[in-house]
Order: sequence, then structure tokens, then C-alpha cells
Amino acid sequence: MLPSIENGTFRNGYDHFLRNGVSEGRNPIDGIELKVVTNRPHIRALIAAGVHNDTFACWVAQRVRYGTSIDLPPPDEAQTRLHFEAEARILLRAMGQANRPDFTYGGEPELSVIVVLHNKFTLTMQALASLRANYPGAIQLILVDSASTDETIRIEQHVLGAEILRYRYNIGYLDGCNAALERVRAPHLLYLNNDLRLFPNAIRNALSRLQAAEDIAAVGAKLVRSNMKLQEAGSIVWRGGATYGYRRDDDPNIAEANFVRDVDYCSAAFLLVRSGIARALGGYDPIYRPAYFEDTDFCLRITRSGQRIVYDPTVMVEHLEFGSSGTAGSHAQMQINHRIFGRQHQDYLRHKLPAHLSNAVLARSPRSTRRKILFIEDRIPLRSLGSGYVRSNDLVWAMSALGYQVTVFPVLPRAVTYNDLASDFPDDVEVMAQSDLADLAGFIEERAGYYDLVWIGRTHNLIRLLPVLSELGRHLPTGSIILDTEVVAAPRTIEKARFHPPKEALPSLDEMVLRELEAAHYCQQIIAVSAHDAGLIRGAGYGNVSILGHSMPLRPDAASFHERKDFLFVGALHERDAPNFDSLIWLIEDVLPELDEHLPEDVKLTVAGYVHPAVDTTLLRASKRVNWLGPVEDLSALYATHRIFVAPTRYASGLPYKVHEAASFGLPVVATRLLATQMAWRDGAEIVSVSSEDPIAFAFAMAELYENEEKWKMIRSGVLHAVERDCDPARFRTALGAIVEASIEHAGGHV
Repeated sequence: MLPSIENGTFRNGYDHFLRNGVSEGRNPIDGIELKVVTNRPHIRALIAAGVHNDTFACWVAQRVRYGTSIDLPPPDEAQTRLHFEAEARILLRAMGQANRPDFTYGGEPELSVIVVLHNKFTLTMQALASLRANYPGAIQLILVDSASTDETIRIEQHVLGAEILRYRYNIGYLDGCNAALERVRAPHLLYLNNDLRLFPNAIRNALSRLQAAEDIAAVGAKLVRSNMKLQEAGSIVWRGGATYGYRRDDDPNIAEANFVRDVDYCSAAFLLVRSGIARALGGYDPIYRPAYFEDTDFCLRITRSGQRIVYDPTVMVEHLEFGSSGTAGSHAQMQINHRIFGRQHQDYLRHKLPAHLSNAVLARSPRSTRRKILFIEDRIPLRSLGSGYVRSNDLVWAMSALGYQVTVFPVLPRAVTYNDLASDFPDDVEVMAQSDLADLAGFIEERAGYYDLVWIGRTHNLIRLLPVLSELGRHLPTGSIILDTEVVAAPRTIEKARFHPPKEALPSLDEMVLRELEAAHYCQQIIAVSAHDAGLIRGAGYGNVSILGHSMPLRPDAASFHERKDFLFVGALHERDAPNFDSLIWLIEDVLPELDEHLPEDVKLTVAGYVHPAVDTTLLRASKRVNWLGPVEDLSALYATHRIFVAPTRYASGLPYKVHEAASFGLPVVATRLLATQMAWRDGAEIVSVSSEDPIAFAFAMAELYENEEKWKMIRSGVLHAVERDCDPARFRTALGAIVEASIEHAGGHV
């Protein structure tokens, strides 16, 4: 390196590191491993979001902000266990007599809770305080004191309203639970350890999940150890009877741990059960006394009776593993009960997968009859993004409603918040929010043979993915790959050239469609959003084409013509070159000035929608008639208060989602003829359509519909009828299900 510095190639060693060392993965200083830093979820998220270009830049920025503490290794579990216990001692002192947990109630309890105690008074009080604070409803608390010798013997002085069963000998966990089961009065029973703390709303969420379906018999929690690593996200029972807490030692926030699914069993550290089922099974089998494998056996007996055990990641518990019993003698008893368990259930277990981490994905849910779909899109399809992502989001919801197990995988990196994921997707969908194309090959290899169908959103993604899909095709369902074109872009490109002529002449439409679909041969089924697009695809030589448009429920607002005011434009602005930006510029600069001849200045145009930070909207905000809102989470209020929706799109392909959405609220639409043709809606009956080359005529059409109440009512009735005809959600789901099932069955799909 020294000669390169001396001849001026590099200013110094640091300059060499920035130009070469970072990309080579070298470490900046001793003790700092950039590979380790890269694996930290928040670092990956910052880089994916484009906040920093590389790991080193991100590490430097974090150091500037937070100091050298970011370089410290996380505390080991021995330290965090001590911290957990220390917090319990502090809490105990803070409670005193005035703040004792109070479980008194009148009438019948909503929930019965069984806690078996053997000493560990401080931990017990922390757990009971957490229980009381977590759920305000009527709780029948049943404490089983199994020959404690510490302050537990006087626990009634510290906890109000508890029913206490006392034993002079150590009755053990299993027998203690069974004795308490006889006292249970509530319809729901929670088995709870005394060495844990509940995250907010854990019990409410568990009860809600248990009541979501009649065949759900038990609900388990995401157990997080004191070091904030997973103990289990549901558990697996292997062929030999061994068990595995799914994703143990991983970050609790990983995608794999954050979707609802059926599981073999969940630990009884927190296990919510229907009381009637617990009684029918006789509680825990005494053969497993004093403890271990009793909850596994209990859950398997539930499953074998036709009921379900469900893991819900919103039910979160911090658990001091082995905190209530210690580890001395535990492993020996586990081995004994493991052998008993294996013998008792050998006829069932022989059909389970053998114990190996590579089998964990296949074994993580026992409901193997659910079709599994890998859904690949540009980005995580958040509804706020618009531009086709809303339809993709509708597809995911429909797939979930049809009973499919869906994994969403993005091609492009983009940071998303947990709130986005929680509100935008069904809770049983696995959303790989921290993954992107660079991770896809490893992802497919890890899940070899897992998926029944691969759904690829957008034609350009198929081209991007083709090298990976071709190399790893042996791991995928080769006969059931679906391309959802979302749009055939060639007509849009040709239409755009009319307004923005390219430097070079464009090929013919047929040639452009052929090029656009050059990778479509890889797929067994191609989806078009409209009959027009389907015709173009068939014209390119593909006969395996189905049509699947938009899903849109009718939700008309009752507001009358006179109760509404102003025009509304809704659309995402991802880039200046996109159709929405062009249409808005044309509307504001060419059409709105013509409105001055017809409408007063107080009639405004409201503009709502996502705007990419790189898009300059200065010109769009200049007009006095424009009321600029930007992104709006819930558009229903805008649809309910505006009189007319405008869609001035001059070049586009596919179907205009926002026109369908506005129409579903009963909002009449003035649009270009291009959009009316794409939708096959009748001018003057279901829509008002005007040439995109005549701003004067467009302004006149807007003004006429704005002032003509009778015409407004007629178009409103027409758009509602058109949406019901074209976008019925039930028909959408039926069509989607038929496409999926036909693809899998034609491929000889496995279940």
C-alpha cells in the first residue's frame, strides 16, 4: 500500500480503506467486525432504506450519534437473568401493602389462571403484578403452593382475591395443575408460569385469538428470554419425539416469528386453553409427573382430537427460562419423559419429520393441507404505495381468506415499519420485510420443496428473477409458476411517445409486447388485469392467460350532491416520468386555467397520494385552485366530501385502481377516453370521458358535471353498478382460487 500512497494513488491508508476495504468487507479497526455489524437488523434496515450506502458509513453515523456503546457486545444471558431477578426485587419493594395485586371479582370470572408455586416469592409477585396490570377483566386466580418455605407461605397477605391450594409436600407442577383444574370456573383457562412478565395486551390478544374460530382449542405465546432472544415462536415435535422451539436464539422481530400459524405445541409457560377441552382431556397425563413433556403431550392430544393449537406473535411473554424450577435434575427428568412421550405417540410421530434444523420450515406447522404460496413483488405491497401495490395487497388478503399460507418476498430493499405490516396484511401472512433479491437464492434453498405455487408480480420482476429461478428450479414447484403481469406496458410506452417523443423511433406494438414478455415462457399461467391486456398477451403467442382485475366492495356514502364540494385527484407520485405526474401537470397547467370560465375560484382541486422524496412538486402546488394534502392514510373522508373524482391520465396501461376505488364510494368520475376504454365503461352512463388532447373540453366536462345535479346522480348510479359488475370481491376470490387450484392440480401439486 505504501508505494500507492507515495505515488499519490491514495491519500493515506484510510483513503485506501474507503475505496477498497469497505467493499472487500475488511475491518476498520481491531475489535470491530463489519460482517457482524451488517447482521444487526437496524443496520440492515438503514442501508435498505438508503439512509447510508454501506455498513461502514452506517457504523460511523451510529457512532457519532450514540458513541462507542454501539460497539459493546450484548450482555450474556447470565447477566440478563440477574437483571430480571433484580427488577423483581425492586418491584416488590415498590408494591407494598397499598399496591397489592387485587384479583377480587363479582359474578362469574372471564378467565381462570393456574399458577403453581414452589418458593421464588419475588418472581411470583412480579408475575402476578404483570398479570393484573395486563388484563382488567374478572380473573379467577388459583395459586397452588407446593410446600414453599419462603414468603410464599404468606402470599395471601400480598395478593388479594386469590384462591390458594396448599400442600405440605412438593406436589409438583403436573399434579398441582390438575388439582387446580377442578376449581376452574371460567370458560377459558390460562396455564401460567411464575417466572415471566407479560408484554402489553398479551391476554386480550390471546383471548381474541382463542375466540376467532371454534376449532381453536389453545393459544400459545411468543416466548422471549431475558436476553431478548427467542425461546420459541411455537414449537415443533420431531419424529423421534424430540422437540424444538422454532427460531430459538433468533431476534424476536424476524419475519418467521411474526405471523399466526397452527403449531404442534406451545409451552405451558403461557398456554390459554378452552376450559371444557382441558376437563375433557383430564388435564395433564399423570404419567409425566412431576413435569416435562406434559404440555407437549397435552397439545398433541388436543391436535389428535381434531382441534387446533395456534401460535400468536402478538401474545408476547418475557420468560426467565428455568426460573421457576432451576436446571438441576431437569435434564434427567426431560430424558425420562421424552422416552415415555415417544412410546405413547409413536403411531403419530412416525409421520412427523426427523429432527434437523433444515426441516424446521417444513415442520413449523402441522396443517399440511394448506397450500403454500410464495408471493414475489417489487416491494412489500403496502396500500399507501399505490401504483399496483394496492391490487397486490388485495391479492394477498384474498389468498389468506381462501386458506392459503402466503409468504411475501420483496425484490427491492425498502424499510417498512412494524405498524405498516400489522395494519396492511392478514396476521397469518409471513412478510419477509428485511429480505430482497440478494437473499432470494439462499431463501429458496432453505425452503426447498416447501411451496406449492410461486406468484410473481410484474413482468420485469420475472426477468430479474429468471437467473435465480432457473438455477434453483429443482427446489420450486416447476409446474405452478404464475406471472401476474399487473400491466402490459407496451401500449403505455407508445401512448407516452405521443406527448413526449423519444429520441429514437419505437418498434411496433407487437414487437414491444414480444420483448416485454420474453421471459413469460418460464411460467405455466399468465394473469392479465383486463380483456384488452389478455388479448395482447395471446397475440404474442401465449394461450395460458387468465383475467383477474380488481377487488372492490361497494361502500357509497350518503352525502348528497349539495353536501359535497370540490374535485379530487388521488395518485402516487413515484417519479417525474410516471403517468400520474404527467397527468397532474397537464391537469393543473392546462385544464384548471380553463375552469375559470365556468366555476368560481373557491372550487378547488384536492390532491392526495404518496410522494417520493425525490419528486419535486413545486410546479404542482403553484395553482390557487390546488389544495395539496400529500399521503392520506384513510381516503374515505375525501371520497365522502368531494363532488367529482378526476382522472386525467394521458398514457397508461392495465386498469386504473383509484378510479375503481373512487367509484366504489359512489363518486362520479371525469376521465380521459384512454381510461374509459381500458375499463370498458360507457361514456355518459358510467363515466364522463374526454380526449386527453383537449384541455378545454376536459375543463368543460368537469364544470358541467360539477353543476348538473341530475347528470351527477345518473353517473353516480352508473359507476356503482359498474364497480359491482366488474370488481365484486367474492367473484375476485373465486376467480383467484380457481387459478391457483388449476395451476397446482395441473402440475400434480402436493399438499
